[in-house]
Amino acid sequence: MTKPYRNDKGSIMLQSVCTRRLGRTSAGVAALWALALIASHRASAQSNGGHASKTAPASHADPARVRTRVSMRRVDFYVDTQVVLHIRHLDGTMRSKEGGPVVFDDKNSFIITIDTAEVGMTGADLSALLNKYVFGYKGSPLSHLHLRTEGDHVVQTGRMHKGITISFEITATMDVTPEGLLRLHPIKTKIMGMNGEKLMKFLGLSLEKILDLSGATGATVHGNDIFLDPRKILPPPEIEGRVVSVRVDGDEMVQAFGKTEPHEPVHALVPPDTKAPNYMFYKGGTLRFGRLLMLDAEMQIVDLDPEAVFKFDLSRYNAQLVAGYERTLADGGLEVWMRDVDKLGAETVVAAKPALPHR
Repeated sequence: MTKPYRNDKGSIMLQSVCTRRLGRTSAGVAALWALALIASHRASAQSNGGHASKTAPASHADPARVRTRVSMRRVDFYVDTQVVLHIRHLDGTMRSKEGGPVVFDDKNSFIITIDTAEVGMTGADLSALLNKYVFGYKGSPLSHLHLRTEGDHVVQTGRMHKGITISFEITATMDVTPEGLLRLHPIKTKIMGMNGEKLMKFLGLSLEKILDLSGATGATVHGNDIFLDPRKILPPPEIEGRVVSVRVDGDEMVQAFGKTEPHEPVHALVPPDTKAPNYMFYKGGTLRFGRLLMLDAEMQIVDLDPEAVFKFDLSRYNAQLVAGYERTLADGGLEVWMRDVDKLGAETVVAAKPALPHR
């Protein structure tokens, strides 16, 4: 069982109660063990002709380097105020780039590795992503991009800059390459309202010859196909994982993440509150958010409004936290209720705190 205490700097630390109780006697016990080991080592050395045997020291995992397992269900994860990852389900891990705790206040400092997931993005999300991050650089050949779904296809409109500005519309299919890249393959192209396929064929052109994407982030072009790297096109936090399929579902482009090579099955995380439909659950490793440092983490973040998906913005999580409440569980873990980020400041009544079963 664990409970929080404050250090001399006012920061809340989580530490084992039993460790503190045994602290007073551990020094004496350790000393006796040390003397016994020294005596045993000398006796062994004498029996071996004065040569001590070489034994590799036991290794202990640094708690700060242990990955934090993460599980999400029905979460709209804002990576930008205009770019939302509509997470249907996600299981994976988090780790610090520097080997320390995962710091929620610095989304550039950690990596989320996805084992399995289904993540959707609407046309509005994709449009903002392409305009602000992928092609949002000086001298970009593409601008004013707008994406929408149409049946099982995606339709992209925008402006192409090649000496002059040309409006275009491309209807494309989407699939995934063996390397995990998203491929947009045009099946119909309009340039300035005219038949783009015939025009480019007549001129002996392709998108590869027209577009210079050397300055783009995570985008390349080969022939008439445009390729997007899911690991590079998103703003922080950095995401690792392999997209194995993509499909159009309503107004969303849904990416499925998974492993293509054989691997040992990982037992799914079971959150403390199994009745919560929308949540993020973090288990293991070390987490830091604000002045709170959680060792051997166990934290479930639950939506105050279970009827709709949980809208979470890492850049504004503290305001969401202040608008909610939390409870320490019997085993020292935390369950945190947060308000949806789009409801911050709204004059709504906070739901009564539900009774939690003791574990």
